[in-house]
Amino acid sequence: MRTPIISPIRRVRPISMRPEPPQAGENLRGAGLMTLSMVSFGCNDTVMKFVTQEMPLYQAIFLRGAVVLVMLLILAQRRGGIVLRIAEQDRLPMVLRVIGEVTSTALFLNALHNMAIGDLSAIMQSLPLVVMVAAAVVFGEKLGWRRSIAALVGLAGVLIILRPGGDSFGIWALVAIGSMLMIAMRDLATRSFSRQVTTTTISLYAACAVLVTGAVGMFFQGWITPRFDQLVLLLLSGAFLTVGYLSAVSAMRVGEISYVAPFRYTSLLVAIIAGLVVFGEWPDFWTWVGAGLVVSAGIYTILREAKLGWRR
Repeated sequence: MRTPIISPIRRVRPISMRPEPPQAGENLRGAGLMTLSMVSFGCNDTVMKFVTQEMPLYQAIFLRGAVVLVMLLILAQRRGGIVLRIAEQDRLPMVLRVIGEVTSTALFLNALHNMAIGDLSAIMQSLPLVVMVAAAVVFGEKLGWRRSIAALVGLAGVLIILRPGGDSFGIWALVAIGSMLMIAMRDLATRSFSRQVTTTTISLYAACAVLVTGAVGMFFQGWITPRFDQLVLLLLSGAFLTVGYLSAVSAMRVGEISYVAPFRYTSLLVAIIAGLVVFGEWPDFWTWVGAGLVVSAGIYTILREAKLGWRR
């Protein structure tokens, strides 16, 4: 019989998913990888928003994608060769992850091009809570009533950020929500891979898919001759994204999702600093309030997990 999502007794996912509890240090290592990933992605977002003020969006996606693909190919070669063939049981997760990667990238960068980076990041802070709840449904991870309340508090924070019916709630806010949902699907698909699928292989598939998406979009959007400084920035963006790719995939394969996912909130700090320093943007009062609720809910889940870990 399927175990309930909400239970006063905390336990890791069913034995069919993980035969033994996480080893000591796995959760902390996953949290560190997630933090590195979020800082890298935040720096990449800043560069992309800056470059696409003058360069067509899909051209920037294509050029950046080419940089990422080259870096991943070099890394794969150094690790013993390029491995693209995957086992049959991993093909569906790969398809779902590629769909999530491509769709979330396109939606996110379009929203980033039309929104303040801090506001967009504040909306995206709901992702850890969505992933946490989805992990309970898909993998059977128990939330417990306390963390369920934390998820509801986070949802309230998201509603404050969006303010449905207000001036800040528009098409690009919906696009951001769509991107967040696709990232959640991508992360859950990542968790479904067997250990035989390497992080580099997963990242290579994602990079190739995004590169093709950029090429297709560029065909409709057009091309301009890039300047040297734009190429340098896109090279830097590709480096940030490569680190983000690898650390994000690794983070979702280490420790428990419900512990690792909340560390995504570090991207909000990067986005706010970048928005202020680079673009002169500053979130309004209600965005701060909503983001505070979402981040507080995420921090609570971390503290709750740590407390339960000490008891195990």
